[in-house]
Amino acid sequence: PTLMLVCCSLLLGTIPRLLITVKSTNMRCKYQVHNNRSPQRSFCHVAGKDENDPKVMFGDIAVYTGLQSADPCTARGCLWPKSSDGNVYVAYRISNQYSQRERNTIVQGLRSFSRSTCIRFTPRRRQRDFVDIQSRSGCFSFVGRRGNGQVVSLSRRGCVFQSVIQHELLHALGFNHEQTRSDRDQHVRILLQNVIRGQEHNFRRIRNSRNLGTPYDYNSVMHYGRFAFSSNRQPTIVPVPNPNVAIGRANQMSPTDILRVNRLYAFVQSSIGMNWDCTCNPNWPAFQNVSSLCSKKFDLIIRQ
Repeated sequence: PTLMLVCCSLLLGTIPRLLITVKSTNMRCKYQVHNNRSPQRSFCHVAGKDENDPKVMFGDIAVYTGLQSADPCTARGCLWPKSSDGNVYVAYRISNQYSQRERNTIVQGLRSFSRSTCIRFTPRRRQRDFVDIQSRSGCFSFVGRRGNGQVVSLSRRGCVFQSVIQHELLHALGFNHEQTRSDRDQHVRILLQNVIRGQEHNFRRIRNSRNLGTPYDYNSVMHYGRFAFSSNRQPTIVPVPNPNVAIGRANQMSPTDILRVNRLYAFVQSSIGMNWDCTCNPNWPAFQNVSSLCSKKFDLIIRQ
């Protein structure tokens, strides 16, 4: 049977690359590996390879089929709950599919959040909701907390690197890709004529995205690369007004990525609505930007 390939080539570094071609009867998919080291975060998800894999949109965002919204965060609360100590504890389970080295890399990626945000990934014990990290057919995650065990796929073939781990976990925390922001057309131009036919949906703009009062970030670990889903080796995303700006090259979360996590999780839900909770650690990077917003209404920030 024909396999449908969903490829997400997010170009990162400048290390020499080995091109690997995966063929199907529908399309040709190329992704790049840095001399068997760190990939240019190039995901090639084989939809349908595993019948248990969810449907994947936007390159690596998993969605449930049926009546559920493709982006549950716009329809209902999908944040992980905050503890009384001001931290957000997210339970995780790592599959035994990984080698000890791969497991250590994943754990390091999980722990990287605690160095700059209130997010604390902790091994699952009896928690009902948790991220279930498995090596499936590609790199993908649901957006936000879905309830119970939700799969975060980090394939052993090309996904076990810090930038990819952070990218997929940011999805699980509630974040979409940078180039889907409501204001993206002011910062990038999408060249659909160069996109693989049938993959145009990966470049949809989210009209009501939650930008959290932060600027568009070309350096975000959530940004696609210049040649993502290209059918002809021509760019699919070009920055404006300066077309030479580097995009999709982040090796780790940018300061703006960190700021957004802290802003999104710097409030608590009370009986009177959404209010800022300013108990965050002042030693965090960009904390002052969060603190300055504490007196403002959440809705004024979340929709900027």
